[in-house]
Amino acid sequence: MKKITQTQLILLTSLFLVLFDNYTFFVNLTKVYPLGENFGFVASTAIVIFFFTTLLFSLVSTKWTIKPIIILILIVSSLTNYFMNSYNVVIDDSMIRNMMQTNINESMDLLTFKQVLYFTFLGLLPSILVYKVKIDNRGFKKELISRLKLIGISIVVIVGMIFIFSKHYTSFAREHKPLRFTVNPAYWIYSTGKYINKTFNSGPIVVEPIGEDAKVVKPSDDNRSKLVIMVVGEAARADHFSLNGYERETNPLLKKEDIINFTNVSSCGTSTAESVPCMFAVYDRGDYNYKKGITTENVLDVLKHTNDIAVLWRDNNSDSKGVALRVPYEDFKIPKNNSICIEGECRDIGMIQGLDAFIEKNRGKDIFVVLHQMGNHGPAYFKRYPKAFERFTPTCKTNQLEECTQQEIVNAYDNAILYTDYFLSQVIEFLKKYDESYDTAMIYMADHGESLGEGGVYLHGLPYFMAPDAQTHIGAIMWFGKNMSKKINAEALRERSHKEYSQDNLFHTFLGIFNVKTDVYKKDMDMLKR
Repeated sequence: MKKITQTQLILLTSLFLVLFDNYTFFVNLTKVYPLGENFGFVASTAIVIFFFTTLLFSLVSTKWTIKPIIILILIVSSLTNYFMNSYNVVIDDSMIRNMMQTNINESMDLLTFKQVLYFTFLGLLPSILVYKVKIDNRGFKKELISRLKLIGISIVVIVGMIFIFSKHYTSFAREHKPLRFTVNPAYWIYSTGKYINKTFNSGPIVVEPIGEDAKVVKPSDDNRSKLVIMVVGEAARADHFSLNGYERETNPLLKKEDIINFTNVSSCGTSTAESVPCMFAVYDRGDYNYKKGITTENVLDVLKHTNDIAVLWRDNNSDSKGVALRVPYEDFKIPKNNSICIEGECRDIGMIQGLDAFIEKNRGKDIFVVLHQMGNHGPAYFKRYPKAFERFTPTCKTNQLEECTQQEIVNAYDNAILYTDYFLSQVIEFLKKYDESYDTAMIYMADHGESLGEGGVYLHGLPYFMAPDAQTHIGAIMWFGKNMSKKINAEALRERSHKEYSQDNLFHTFLGIFNVKTDVYKKDMDMLKR
């Protein structure tokens, strides 16, 4: 094989990435800047991406690192290219965190034949060629001069293109910011750096305690213990609940119960990794970030500080995303704990089993149980419900959503909502058994919504400012036993159920429902007393 210089390898790799890994960017770009009227500008963006990628390689690679760096970028770019092309997702720092916290079962749900093709032809085969190519080591001085020339030419061309098409680049930067989110590999490299900066600390993580003054202060005439179950839903968008006016009957069992349906609730984030910790955090969406979440106690810790409330987290999703690190935690994704598992898929309903023993063990205390659903976790919606719940047909029977019609995807998704309806009705039935001895309640709120192909967008995880309502407008329901219903004035709450709420309200609602007195409690944020 003929030898090539480092400069030639950098140029060839940059050209390959521009030509084969930026389809989504150019499709989105030409929607905003039609090619017929803006050919020069569109061509200039290809040149800018080429020389910007060249500049990146030139700055970070040496004769010892050039091959490993290029191979890594080729492989990762092939996968980011697949997800952007197939689902119209954005690979930002939140999406990277979501991927890093995804377990093997969730990863297998995303694996498709098409993804293997992307990986093979855009990642693996080019990487093999890079690995085998022989580099002409011309000596340090010659290589340095060549590299400096390349860096200089790259900067001049980039600046020149931006100057020539300054009007276009001004609107591109100010009015069409989301376009640059799909530049491959520049944006995922930037997002990785942002993720690392947000995630890793210079020293050990120190968790700041909050609510250490917490204590349960009940009215003098109230001597009953409370039993509250919080169900954390997964990817359940509000507009697919028949309780919210959806034309399909996706909530046939809940509509028979005396539930309070909240029609206008928004999520804290658009992914599980972001929303679940935020739901239980003292911070609201505007103040919350990952570092604050992992270095500050949450509402479960505050409840625990009272010494009068028994807390348990049961999980049929990936995990608690750090929320339940300091309270009892049980994994119901495994058959060892969940007896209702078929072909590797453990059902949410299994999380109810064995709760009687936990309640008996903590008799005399208030009890708070969190059940974290698998719910509507995509893209394999067809796996999320038993066959008996396949009411809406035909359904998408693959995780490769582009092979299905949008209606087939919606059918499978709605069947999973139907199963959540059944699961929540069973949680209510479980609580009814204890209505004579406890003040009982169920609170359900989804972590985020889900896109089902509207506008070519699938799944979730878009940056919040550009996410559609489908990803942020979530299902939320409450049910109260007969004694609890009187104490919290359920009828007044029902009248407020159409007002605007968000996951920011949950922290204070949990404290309020257990009559917890603490300096971190805000009455005006408590949904039950607002």
